[in-house]
Amino acid sequence: MSSISNPKKSRRQLYFSRAELGAILSAYSARVAAGEWRDYALDHQNGVVMFSIFRHTLETPLFVIEKRQRYPKETAQFLLRDRKRVLCKSGQLANLINHFSKLPRLVSG
Repeated sequence: MSSISNPKKSRRQLYFSRAELGAILSAYSARVAAGEWRDYALDHQNGVVMFSIFRHTLETPLFVIEKRQRYPKETAQFLLRDRKRVLCKSGQLANLINHFSKLPRLVSG
């Protein structure tokens, strides 16, 4: 008798922790209050969770914060991407969030 493995059990769903999501939403809300960003989305794929930031709802994301973890015992890697490239890669989310302060800001007149 052969057993068939369940492919959904082979990969565990990855999520942002409450503290990680709180830090991301804190940085996000500051830019929303400034009128720079307007929408966000959370997406899950195998071994990756993504927080996408939009200026307008119907556009492609301005930035994507990714948390990657291939194996449960492996430490997670965080990536900050814009539309074309990786801007920052770190083992700690705080480094990515601090990278937002280095990015240009919208100046209103």
